[in-house]
Amino acid sequence: MEGMTTKRQWIYAKKPGGRLYHYRQWVGYTLLLFLFAGPLVRVHGEPLLLFNVVDRKFVLFGSVFWPQDLHIFVFGMLVAMVCVVLFTVVYGRIWCGWACPQTIFMELVFRRIEYWVEGDWKRQKRLNAAVRDTGWYLKKVAKHAIFFVISFLISNVFLAYIIGTERLWQIVTEPVGLHLGGLIAIIVFTLVFYTVFAFVREIVCTTVCPYGRLQGVLLDDKSITVAYHHRRGEPRGHRKQGSRQTGGDCIDCGLCVHVCPTGIDIRDGIQLECVNCTACIDACDAVMKKIGRPERLIGFYTTAEITGEKRSKPGNARAIAYSMVLAALLAVFGWLLFSRSEVEGALLRASGSTYQLRDDGTVSNLYSLELINKTHREMSFELTAGNRHFSIQRVNPVNVIPAGGTVQLSFFLVAEQRDITSYKTKVNVCVLVDGQALETMKTTFVAPTGGRD
Repeated sequence: MEGMTTKRQWIYAKKPGGRLYHYRQWVGYTLLLFLFAGPLVRVHGEPLLLFNVVDRKFVLFGSVFWPQDLHIFVFGMLVAMVCVVLFTVVYGRIWCGWACPQTIFMELVFRRIEYWVEGDWKRQKRLNAAVRDTGWYLKKVAKHAIFFVISFLISNVFLAYIIGTERLWQIVTEPVGLHLGGLIAIIVFTLVFYTVFAFVREIVCTTVCPYGRLQGVLLDDKSITVAYHHRRGEPRGHRKQGSRQTGGDCIDCGLCVHVCPTGIDIRDGIQLECVNCTACIDACDAVMKKIGRPERLIGFYTTAEITGEKRSKPGNARAIAYSMVLAALLAVFGWLLFSRSEVEGALLRASGSTYQLRDDGTVSNLYSLELINKTHREMSFELTAGNRHFSIQRVNPVNVIPAGGTVQLSFFLVAEQRDITSYKTKVNVCVLVDGQALETMKTTFVAPTGGRD
């Protein structure tokens, strides 16, 4: 169509500053510190965080979780989703501007490097429009080299969350031929992160990420968002300091647009592209202070407040409903965590076997058992049958489960045949640690009834 263009308009964001930006720096760098410390810090010999999908081992704050704990992860994901929905209903998209890894890395790491190498937004525009001489190439090579090194670092941290620091160290230090797959993974993730932060940038927030589109469903007139107070700001017009008030407070300086990392004009209303980074608030407050007008022409407002209604109390009907659901899920999640057994077992009848009649008048069934130690201490254990007519005879003398490890063993359940009253008998097998039953497993004992012929 005539007048339309598909060429991307590169965004040159003015270097932000102000009180909220400093707060955002503290929050962002604290989260970055936590992100990099997650796979490195050890708690009881385990990393603080690990999501090893290869070995099906997950660690949260030093506690080990296995595939048998999948139900806990399901509830954890539900809790996280409801938290996101509730937070968005009440506070809008503030997660994106203050806590999202994409925004933190882009605005507090990569863009700051860009300011350091190429200068503020106007100098960047002049540089990109200038003749490509030696100085131009030196700056571009320096910037992208630093970008690539940081992307490589992020890639290694990302893999450390998946495979652990020990295996990552092996990939980095041992011969390439021994860990070719790991090396390829590092290279691929490095290129992905480099491409995202060097070229894709805000498109991740405005197009790729689906969270922004949820705003249209979740936000209402009582949700707090970064907004322009148009009733106070309009009509716009240029005005010198100390001049007589003839219009709205907005002097149409354009600074709120220049500092926006997604290139929008916050004065156009709530927009999908707004990540609530608050850079426009700081920029506008500085201007209002200079011309002697009250701050927060742009600020945290609800739509109802801007249109003249009183400021809503925190929460609304949907927020209360989500809070109740969240409270219920948190209660269930807490119960699942605190009721989780320290030892978990998987008991199976030996493949291809039924029962064995013995010469001493007893009958036995063979079972295989896998025990998982979910704690950080070594455990000595005993196996006992919960039914008084049954006893256990071990095939292999295993009686210790290593910390955070597993053991596999086989054993016979044995009973006098004259005590068997049914072809299938329900039997409990208990795992005792220090005399306390930490795990009880149910199985079926198969044998003919009655005495021997």
